[in-house]
Amino acid sequence: MEILRFVVAWTLLVSSVLRVGSEEPMTLAPGDVPAIYNFGDSNSDTGGIAAAFFPMAAPCGETFFHRPSGRGSDGRLIIDFIAEHLKLPYLSAYLDSVGTNFQHGANFATGGATIRRQNESWFENGASPFPLDIQVEHYVQFKARSTYLYNNANETSLKSRLPKPEDFSKALYTFDIGQNDIATGFRKMTDEQLRAAIPNIVNQFAASLQQLYKEGARVFWIHNTGPIGCLPVTTVSVHNPVPGYLDENGCVRSQNEIAIEFNKQLNNRVVQLRTELPQAALTYVDVYAAKYGLISNAKSQGFEEAHKICCGHHERGVSIWCGNKGIINGTEIYSGSCPDPSTIISWDGVHYTEAANFWVANHILNGSLSDPPISITQQPY
Repeated sequence: MEILRFVVAWTLLVSSVLRVGSEEPMTLAPGDVPAIYNFGDSNSDTGGIAAAFFPMAAPCGETFFHRPSGRGSDGRLIIDFIAEHLKLPYLSAYLDSVGTNFQHGANFATGGATIRRQNESWFENGASPFPLDIQVEHYVQFKARSTYLYNNANETSLKSRLPKPEDFSKALYTFDIGQNDIATGFRKMTDEQLRAAIPNIVNQFAASLQQLYKEGARVFWIHNTGPIGCLPVTTVSVHNPVPGYLDENGCVRSQNEIAIEFNKQLNNRVVQLRTELPQAALTYVDVYAAKYGLISNAKSQGFEEAHKICCGHHERGVSIWCGNKGIINGTEIYSGSCPDPSTIISWDGVHYTEAANFWVANHILNGSLSDPPISITQQPY
């Protein structure tokens, strides 16, 4: 019996060391997680691109914030529900200079962001000038400057808006990026060329994580990319498709296949990073499975037809984005929101409604779609 106890204890010890190196993992209560630092695109942007360029227009934000809040949705995003789950305030955008508070983290995500730098203009094609490596550089600068100010501040009010220097290594680092790399590839490459580019995209993602690790980041929560072939901005314009072009749920099959391949390679790279970054805890989150599950079962989950758009018009080559005016058949129309966004999955053809974001968040935060299968509150903070 004593030998058995020793073997069990030794196995648990080895597992712990292999997972987080020499640091002893510790599960904290949600309210004990000190901060979140988020990196990504418009799926998790809480105001970065709006602060840098043009603010969001109504009716964005109408459901929860009751005003445009810099989010491409009628309300909260998945990152907002993550913050709520960890009992933290909603993240202020790093690029926003008005009313920001960074005591419990910062959001470096910007709409249109990619992992790889793009040779495109934001104004022409929506490509963000803040790709992932620039977001990481913003974080490095933020960490250095906020630490200096915190250590030299005489005012309590200033310190109350800045993170404690020791919290950077205890914080949760979240990522939701890659969708725009794939979308850009659809515009500029053949499917074969895009598939060939995936390893480079994934390696650049890994390089950004490695840089954050050098800066002291230890706990990483990594979302894969969603079923891009199911985005209504694409599917509503498909008419009389050839057999096999759409899958059984009306999604563009070839686009989802490339998203799945990207996710496969991303997951494999995360597995490698666990060896390369021995003191890190890296959780890979299958957001694709959650979102496709929602789309596949929309009506049974209380939503209308999965490809319906709440705000915006995208039909037969005519696109009028949410909150804008446009001409259709010689008549000017305003693209406002639907009567009840809580029954619609897609807010504007690309982004999800608050109700859909809430559904997805509930299906990923418990760890059932994660590798390893642990909830967000079980990370070794």
